Amino acid sequence: MFRIALKMLAADRAKFAGLLFGIAFTSFLVTFAASYFCGFMTRGFSLITENPTADVWVMDPAVESAEQTINLPTSAWYRVRSVDGVESASPLALGMVDARFPNGRFQTFQVIGVEDATLAGAPMMGAPGELRARDAVIVDGGGTVGKLQTPSLARDRWPHDGMHLDVPTRELAAGDELLANDQLVRVLGRAEGLARFPPRPLLYTTFSNAARILPGEPHRLTFVMAKARPGVDPRDLAARIGQHTGLRARTREQFKSDTVRWFLINSEDVGDIAAMLTLAMTMGFGVTGVMLFMFTYERQTQYAVLKTLGATPSDLVRMVLAQAAVCALIGTGLGLGLCGVAGEVVLRLGFPFRMMWFTPVLGIVGVLLVCAAAAVVSLRPVIKLRPAVVFAGR
Repeated sequence: MFRIALKMLAADRAKFAGLLFGIAFTSFLVTFAASYFCGFMTRGFSLITENPTADVWVMDPAVESAEQTINLPTSAWYRVRSVDGVESASPLALGMVDARFPNGRFQTFQVIGVEDATLAGAPMMGAPGELRARDAVIVDGGGTVGKLQTPSLARDRWPHDGMHLDVPTRELAAGDELLANDQLVRVLGRAEGLARFPPRPLLYTTFSNAARILPGEPHRLTFVMAKARPGVDPRDLAARIGQHTGLRARTREQFKSDTVRWFLINSEDVGDIAAMLTLAMTMGFGVTGVMLFMFTYERQTQYAVLKTLGATPSDLVRMVLAQAAVCALIGTGLGLGLCGVAGEVVLRLGFPFRMMWFTPVLGIVGVLLVCAAAAVVSLRPVIKLRPAVVFAGR
């Protein structure tokens, strides 16, 4: 019966192709949406990933993610350092500043101020200690494209006759200058760190330089990155820091989870992805369900012949389910393969995409749900089949 079911399926090439298209579309879109979601989630905690030596992150009690922050008094750094079990603690300052390029254009940067002594958290570039200079910064695209453009010609840099906005430009490089909050800074080089979500250019400098560059605030410290002594469990250390300082202390993995949870609740992109998944499931069910129902309905004569020859209703049901299963298997493979190719393309274009182990599983689950619903709808003509009525042409 299984062989007969497959021959019936392959005989109608148009409907067979339509079934495969609907299932492949579902598999592709569900897997792509889930992979896109994983991509921007992992980019959302890139700051945490870039600092693997920080076992515990300490912050204001109201801070729930690496994206939305509020600053602490500098005394919090010293209090964290004094907690038993802390081997070292480094301050980290975050803030936004509008920096002007030499031709007059401006761009908003996220400033990341690292500890002056250890430079913990900064990309290493050039000779050690160059970043400690009063005007030294390192820039990073942060997942953006074409945002770090400086004028190519010397006559267009800091002109005295007004801004030169429509002039040839090139990428920022070592030795170039920026005007950040009316402070002239010199670029040591351009780092290629992890992309951010939302994408934004980054400007690394020392903590003291960040305090000078950023707009005036009562406090400048955003996070304290604590490293546990050998043999000290980071979870125990985080609980101890929270108890002694009254601040929020989270291990690296806990802080990543907090950031993901914050994006799930607050990011509008989550709603867009949910809409994409709903569209994928609806379209997949619409195409697959209609095609499979039409195929089953138009083959009533053949099913009636089989039933007359002794096939039981359960045999006919198994034939329909076998046809749906074969279409699901082939369509899922096509959809996942297409998603892999599309993922490489969108990664090269700079979009967040990360196909993790569970994203194809979600695609398979989506296909199973669509095919199961389509099979249930298509079983009705088979279950209600009456060979006498079919042969009579009614």
